[in-house]
Amino acid sequence: MAQDIEPRRWSHLPIGANFLGGAYAYSSGEITFNPVLRIEDGQFDLQTVGLQYIRSFELFGKSARFDLAQAYQSGTWKGLLDGVPASVDREGFADTTLRFAINLYGAPPLAGKEFAAYNAAKDCEDIVGLGLLVRLPTGEYLQDKLINLGSNRYTFTPQLGWVHNSGPWSFELSGSASFATENDEFFKGNTLEEQVYFVGQGHISYTFRPGLWITASTGYGYGGESTVNGVASDDVKGNLGWALSIGIPLSRTVGVKLAYIGTRTQEDTGADTDTISAGISMMW
Repeated sequence: MAQDIEPRRWSHLPIGANFLGGAYAYSSGEITFNPVLRIEDGQFDLQTVGLQYIRSFELFGKSARFDLAQAYQSGTWKGLLDGVPASVDREGFADTTLRFAINLYGAPPLAGKEFAAYNAAKDCEDIVGLGLLVRLPTGEYLQDKLINLGSNRYTFTPQLGWVHNSGPWSFELSGSASFATENDEFFKGNTLEEQVYFVGQGHISYTFRPGLWITASTGYGYGGESTVNGVASDDVKGNLGWALSIGIPLSRTVGVKLAYIGTRTQEDTGADTDTISAGISMMW
């Protein structure tokens, strides 16, 4: 979730449009915990079912969008605790996410025939967008447990993106910084704080025809060292990620997206993960 490698988040949308999508994702991987937790050979398997709604509109003469996403998850974590095999299961809602984005340059606010005519006539286009993602502490959270689906804190992530479209090709760069509030109910009543986590990502897309596209992505995130009761945990995160995604149209208003995402930690602690997902969305 922190890496959040997502292509086409700055796409030009017709104003007044609604999008509703559902997706399933399966994730698995290995986790290297801080040695003070006395957990070794950590592994996990996680299933996620999510819904997302997007509304596009005009704001201050610019095209803008609002996103709402909610996921339900079920997973198993296992490893050695003090040298003894142990496992834990979690099932419930993940944190709700809200996102607002506005295109500051390019992507004029158009709808209907004007939008279609603009896309048909343009051969080269640049888009600059600004966004804010907010993660709400609505997910399943147990104060006396170390592993949870929810974070029990707010996270604010400003985003800046640039897209260059040239014919069927699209080149996208995006940067973000995540600021998390403190969790004063962390594991048996402790207080958890986390430094800023920075992420940069890039995407190259090729569109064969409207709705049919393929994208290769890569990203890197760094930072996010945590402190517990003011004591640094020496767990700076450094994550390298990559992804391949494909969009397939089923009709003019319904499409399918398939994706693979991989991440590998570049630090002594962290997770190596692999995720496959399939989703369907409709527009009206």
